[in-house]
Amino acid sequence: MRALIIGAAGFVGKYLIQHIHETYDWELYATKLAHETLDTDHAAVYDLNIMDKDNTTAVLKEIAPDYIFYLAAQSSVALSWKNPELTVDINIKGCLNLFNVIRETGQKPRILCIGSGEEYGYIRPDQTPVREDTPLNPGNIYAATKACQNMLGAIYARAYDLDIILVRAFNHIGPEQAPIFVVSDFCRQVARIEKLHLEPVIHVGNLEARRDFTDVRDVVRAYGLLIQHGEKGQTYNIGSGHAVRIRSILDNILKLSSVPIRVEVDPSRLRPLDIPVIEADITRLQSCVPWKPEIPMEQTLTETLDYWRQETRSE
Repeated sequence: MRALIIGAAGFVGKYLIQHIHETYDWELYATKLAHETLDTDHAAVYDLNIMDKDNTTAVLKEIAPDYIFYLAAQSSVALSWKNPELTVDINIKGCLNLFNVIRETGQKPRILCIGSGEEYGYIRPDQTPVREDTPLNPGNIYAATKACQNMLGAIYARAYDLDIILVRAFNHIGPEQAPIFVVSDFCRQVARIEKLHLEPVIHVGNLEARRDFTDVRDVVRAYGLLIQHGEKGQTYNIGSGHAVRIRSILDNILKLSSVPIRVEVDPSRLRPLDIPVIEADITRLQSCVPWKPEIPMEQTLTETLDYWRQETRSE
């Protein structure tokens, strides 16, 4: 079997490459943008701009994959407010371009298309944990683009018989995640205070929001199982099934700090709109594949903080 990871230079791609290499006997291919770096001995790496139809066609014809993991995305909620045009281009137009190239070339790969738990948006307390058939009510631009991507995937699966499996992945975290995401941001700030002897103040946004966090290494295990066993045109939540208040995450990170740190709310870190609770119902996923989260939150936070401590030493 040949597996292609599109958008492999990001946070999740590196973990997915490692997981596939260690778990499955597949020929592995990965794409990145021309300006990105992807150092791996486990996959043949191609430059791909998913917005370029000719480039996409050429890469798919050469590889002829059996499985495609579509990870390419602008995945920051904060950045989606600042640059909605970029978010729409990558998350909607790029995905649509891939679907059309596959349809036009006549290839028949299984495609795992990665969406987000943010798609559900503002949900009532009685809708939590949220099921896949809950009506979508996205509360930010990133979420709206991912909801559109999911709808397009379902339509192309029905109308053109493309073998697309759809995922709504809730917050995934771990070492090497960019500090534009909340857990990595907190850990980086703590590491810099410890190592660089900065003012012992951590700057935060909304700490009352509750989110469903899962270690990225558990998430990619679910991806590998779903691309083999998921139902065409179906959507699956991937998460822990338990929402945690951001304040609790911060408190646990501060307990790991070697120095006392006080907390200050930074108004610039507050979003125009923020969803109070996002929590996954993972019944459908667990009915389809033998998966559950295995890595405890304490381990993820410790390893993420240790990663940023190591990175800070080189500053």
